[in-house]
Amino acid sequence: MARTPNRYGGGAQTNRNGLHFEQTTSLDEALFYAGYEVINHVVYIDGYEIGMSVPQTRIYSHFLEPHGINYADYNSKAWRPDEAFINYENRTAYIIEKKFQNCPGSVDEKLPSCHFKKWEYEKLFKPLGYRVEFIYIFNDWFRDFKYRDTLEYIERMGCYYFYNGIPLHILGL
Repeated sequence: MARTPNRYGGGAQTNRNGLHFEQTTSLDEALFYAGYEVINHVVYIDGYEIGMSVPQTRIYSHFLEPHGINYADYNSKAWRPDEAFINYENRTAYIIEKKFQNCPGSVDEKLPSCHFKKWEYEKLFKPLGYRVEFIYIFNDWFRDFKYRDTLEYIERMGCYYFYNGIPLHILGL
């Protein structure tokens, strides 16, 4: 189930590399290798439906809208997470954002927005009785000492970060 990344996503070198990283750290692939089955975004284990794996706008079309949630009633814009896992059993939506960097750039400035984005998603999921967890997946660039304050801030805001992959235990699996 290896994925062939689209390397032609944007203009700048960083953008292409970022797109490659985002496409090679796949939630669906991690679930598959851990023994789960994903069919039309629904996640199963041993034939039992446990949640949904929904990227980008599919969080709306496959989960929120069918549950009567119109984003415009709660948010001023539709946020597009790289991926999301909606765990039916613990009623938690795990929002996953992937950040790749290989040289100094604007991604650095976007990282402290995790608490705002978590708050925006909480407004969407609260009417359904779901909690929200916000998770970053970073490449090794972000292990550098200069990110110490940013990483501490992410943790203080109740968000999570991991490197180069999606740890399934954090998703309640």
